[in-house]
Parts: sequence; C-alpha cells; structure tokens
Amino acid sequence: MSSTPPAGQKLSPVRAALRAISQRTRTPLPSLILSFGIIHEVTAIFPLAGFFFTARAFGVGETVVRAITLPTPSDEPGEDGGIATQIRDGAVGQRLREWMAEGETHVEKVGRRHGWFGFEKGSTPSPQAVSNTEAATVSGKIAGDVANAVVAYALTKAIFPVRVGLSLYLAPGFSRTLVQPVGTFVARIFKRSS
Repeated sequence: MSSTPPAGQKLSPVRAALRAISQRTRTPLPSLILSFGIIHEVTAIFPLAGFFFTARAFGVGETVVRAITLPTPSDEPGEDGGIATQIRDGAVGQRLREWMAEGETHVEKVGRRHGWFGFEKGSTPSPQAVSNTEAATVSGKIAGDVANAVVAYALTKAIFPVRVGLSLYLAPGFSRTLVQPVGTFVARIFKRSS
C-alpha cells in the first residue's frame, strides 16, 4: 500500500502557489504554468543524469542499493548497527526502498524501450527473468549501470521539494525572458498567415 497522495492532491499546493506568484509578479498564469513545467522537468533531467554519471564514476550504485535494501552479515538483532543500519531500518530507508523499487521499474522500462543498460531494444521481460535479474547476469558493468540508474532515480525523487521550490522561484523570470516572447512571436506568425 502506497502512502503517496493522488497527483491532483499532491499538486494543489503548487497550483495555489502559482496563482499567488502570478498575481504578485503580474505574469500571466498560463505562461507561468508552462515555465514552471519546463523548469521542473529540467531540474529532473540534469540531476538524474548528474547522479547517474557520478554514481557510475565512483562505482557506488551497487553498494548504495545493497546498503539500503539488504541487511549486512554483521547486522545482528538487538544490536545498534550504526547510522547506516538505523537509516536502512527507519522511515527514510523505507521511503528509499520504495523509490528504488519504483526506479527499478522505470529503469527496466526505459532500458527495454531504448536498448540501454544492457537490455535488448524493444524486448519484453521473459517469464523466468525477475525484474532486473536478466540484465544483472549479462555482465557486472550492466548490473552496475542498472544500480546507478536506480540510485539516480531515488536521489532525484529525494530532491523533489528542492526542485519544486527552485521551479517556483525561477518560473516568473523564465516566463518573462523566454516563454512570453516566444509566445508573442508565434502569435505574430499565425496572425500574418491568416
């Protein structure tokens, strides 16, 4: 059972904030919403790529996935295994595991669609393949890339509040600088052609 609210409920505070910003900055709401959407997507794509290549460069994807999802052999019941064990066993670890499971699904879907991470392009999961086990058995590097992508996805989800705040902050300026001028230019072209 997921504790995530429906998308409409989750975005209602953002809509209210956009209306208030629109009134305060005198920026048209449609332009502001488009600006927010563009910036929000950009603030997802760049961190996702950055986290992926950073995890790949340092080779930490598999280690992080293993640390969050599996107890280490040294963990014994009743022992305080340190901060890593407390994080893994607490609410933060639970949320990270949810994001990693979600990320694993997305990574496999994208990998199969585009032929990335060792998946064959356009392939469908075989009945005996469980999640990313098929990719993990192809080579250690591919398993690493799948793990790196899953970690990048989870970290990008973790910075969601920062991304929303940054998008809200930058949307009025982006709207005035790029979206409104482009909209005006496109409107002029359509007026001339009609």
